[in-house]
Amino acid sequence: MEFQTRITSAIASGLLMLAVSLGALGSHFLKTRLSQDALSSFEVGVRYLIYHSFAILLINNLSALDTNVKSTFVKLILAGVLLFSGSIFLLATKEFHGWPVKYLGPITPIGGLLLISAWGYLMFSFLKK
Repeated sequence: MEFQTRITSAIASGLLMLAVSLGALGSHFLKTRLSQDALSSFEVGVRYLIYHSFAILLINNLSALDTNVKSTFVKLILAGVLLFSGSIFLLATKEFHGWPVKYLGPITPIGGLLLISAWGYLMFSFLKK
């Protein structure tokens, strides 16, 4: 396995470890400290982090795709997950931490657009082959 593939797979595995940890945090610790709406939002962030981390593992280890396609897909997914899930985590837990994070509201859809772009890029890459 080439170095870039190993590193990217390790990053995806680390993100999955983080997602499981955040899921446990949400279901055990935050469950009694956040409103139901905030907890539901937090769970959406965890779900998207899990789905896209698995996607990175799958696509990164798919031999049918060129290395450049994989690299672009992974970069779009990582940026999207950071902005989408990361902003949701901070916004959903503002009741708990009290930080001024209202400005992150517009960041969430930008992350979503990056995730959509990654999947669109992958679709067109398959069609071009």
